[in-house]
Amino acid sequence: MRKKWRYIWSFMLVILIGLGIYSNVSEDEMNVTNKEPISIADGGWDSMQVHNFIAAFIIENGYDYPVNFINGSSIATFTGLTTGEIDVYMELWYNNMEEPYLEALAADEVVELSTNLVTDDQGFFVPTFVIEGDPENGIEPMAPDLETVEDLKKYPELFTDPEDPSKGMIIGTQSGTVIHDILEEKVNTYGLNAYYNYFTPGSAGAISASIEKAFMNFEPWVGYQWSPTWTLSKYDMTRLEEPAYDEEVFNENFGTEFPENPALIVANKELTERAPEITAFLSNYETSSALTGDALLYMQDNEATPEEAALWFLENNEAVWSDWLPEDIAEKVKAALAALD
Repeated sequence: MRKKWRYIWSFMLVILIGLGIYSNVSEDEMNVTNKEPISIADGGWDSMQVHNFIAAFIIENGYDYPVNFINGSSIATFTGLTTGEIDVYMELWYNNMEEPYLEALAADEVVELSTNLVTDDQGFFVPTFVIEGDPENGIEPMAPDLETVEDLKKYPELFTDPEDPSKGMIIGTQSGTVIHDILEEKVNTYGLNAYYNYFTPGSAGAISASIEKAFMNFEPWVGYQWSPTWTLSKYDMTRLEEPAYDEEVFNENFGTEFPENPALIVANKELTERAPEITAFLSNYETSSALTGDALLYMQDNEATPEEAALWFLENNEAVWSDWLPEDIAEKVKAALAALD
């Protein structure tokens, strides 16, 4: 009889294991297996990718959700957010996506969770040594009265276009972007097109390389920059003044300074019901242009990937991200970071 019960218990144990009721898989592993992945939009630019990996590390290690990234252009990934193919957008630049974003809000397709960061440092920049010189390196001021975009009309020969020495050269940004068209019209609106050619670089890397070269050789440079970028975090540059922002004028011909541009964290509406703890975390997520710029500079100086920069951020800014989380979740994230050492 005893032998008979031993067989019965053995048979029941096999069934329990098969059903997953009895298992040596950890509770956390079972939780991850049973949770639907959180999908995050990847628009392809570095700062967005850094924030994607910061959020993903916390979601995976703090909340036990798997995470995947979906690549595409800004418009394509935002469309995916509205349809539910994508759950989260970590860096939606409001001024660049205002119309489709407001339409999606009105249609109750997306929900705004937080403002990740805000930039008010966007426009035409020159290296500060162009204006002030650099006494330590024996560099005299090249344009001591250069303060405004209008003042550029005095100095086209300083910023000579090597392909057309009769004019100066203002470096813009890549074609195919919203900001490229705005900058080109700004140059025309300010009448700078009579003095300068607007140059369209082939890539963001080409722009950064031209700035590096200017600082290495103390050469004049003028062009578009914004924060957060590693170049503004590393180099001393001065933004040239434009007329104060006026919404009506800006909408007509972009003839004023740029308005503040918030980078929002936005989620598909259904995520608030499917994973309320994740949307609660993302509602607390807040950084700054300075913090993001530091992570981008770490990438540049260490030839690091966005994922490595995200880990660097988490390891060096515990006081920032721990405030986003309940204490028990923060402890799990700290343990996961410690396990990487």
